[in-house]
Amino acid sequence: MVVVTGQGKASATPDDAMSSSDAEDDFQEPATPTATQAGQALPLLPQQFPEVVPLNVGGMFFTTRLSTLRRYEDTMLAAMFSGRHYIPTDAEGRYFIDRDGTYFGDILNFLRSGDLPPRERVRSVYKEAQYYSIGPLLDNLEDIQPLKGEKVRQAFLGLMPYYKDHLERIIEIAKLRAMQRKARFAKLKVCVFKEEMPITPYECPHFNSLRFERSESEAKLFEHHCEVDVSFGPWEAVADVYDLLHCIVSDLAARGIAADHQCIGVCDKHLVNHYYCKRPIYEFKITWW
Repeated sequence: MVVVTGQGKASATPDDAMSSSDAEDDFQEPATPTATQAGQALPLLPQQFPEVVPLNVGGMFFTTRLSTLRRYEDTMLAAMFSGRHYIPTDAEGRYFIDRDGTYFGDILNFLRSGDLPPRERVRSVYKEAQYYSIGPLLDNLEDIQPLKGEKVRQAFLGLMPYYKDHLERIIEIAKLRAMQRKARFAKLKVCVFKEEMPITPYECPHFNSLRFERSESEAKLFEHHCEVDVSFGPWEAVADVYDLLHCIVSDLAARGIAADHQCIGVCDKHLVNHYYCKRPIYEFKITWW
C-alpha cells in the first residue's frame, strides 16, 4: 500500500489566489475625515442665543428679549432665532440682520405689546411685516387707514378692465412725447366714461339705455373708439368719473409722476341718426421735472 502524506496548508500562487495586499485593500477601514470634511458632513450644532439679544439691523442697533423675537412661531424672526439657522454677528457681537432698520422698532413694539405705528408709517411698516411674515401685524394694519381705504379702492379698480395697462400706456406715451419734443411736460387725451350708452340731451332716447337689455344689432350701432390716447370705461359702480380720475392721478403720483387734468369737451363722434358720442375727454398734462 502506498501512503501519500498531504501537506497541512497549500501555498497560494499569484494566479489562483488573492494577494494579502489586495485583501487589505478590500477590507480597508474608511480614512479619518479631515476637519474640513467633518465640517461639511456633520450638521452644525444648534446656535445658542442669550435671553437678552443685541441686534444690528442694517446698521441700527436694538436690544430685546429672545422671547419677544419668538412670540409668533410662524414668523421669519422666530425661525431665525430658533437655533436652527446660523445668524452672523458684527464686530461687537450683535446679531446682524441685513435689512433696513428704519421701521424695525415698530416691528419690535408690536411684538412686545401689540402697539401699532402712527398712520404716516403704516404703509412702510406693512412692507416690513410682509418681509418678516408677521401675520397678526399684517391683519391689524389692514384694518386701519390708509390700508383699509386702499382695499376699498382696489375693489373699485377691480371692476375697471385693463386699468393697470392703461396707466402704463399713459406713462409711456407721455415719456415718448416729452423726449421727442425735448420738453418738460407732455399732453395726451384720455377718455373716462362710466356708461357705455352715449348721451344726446337734445334727443329723446331712441334706444334702450344701460338699465335695459339692448339687442345685438342696437349695440353694434354704438360700437366705436374715441379718438384719444387712452380710454377708461365703462364700469358699473357707485363711484363716478371723478373718482376714477382721482385714482389715476394718485397712482401716477405714487410713482413720482406729477399729473394735472382738465375736461376739454366730449368725443362728439357721429354714430347713427341724430346720435353722437358724448363721452367726456380730458387733457392730461404730465410734468417730468
